[in-house]
Amino acid sequence: MTRHIIDHAAPQAEGSRTQQFLDIDRKEGVHPAVETLAQRPAERGAAKVREFLRIDREDAKAEG
Repeated sequence: MTRHIIDHAAPQAEGSRTQQFLDIDRKEGVHPAVETLAQRPAERGAAKVREFLRIDREDAKAEG
């Protein structure tokens, strides 16, 4: 009797065709979306923190 399909080990992606595909993909460089996200301003996070703190203070005043 043969083993169930789940009982088989996961296939390894080590073929020459897969290696060639990965090499081509690595040589293409960084995706444009990643470059765009990396260029976002760093100070943007501080403004969000201030806004959340303001909301939290308003909630605390309303409760007490």
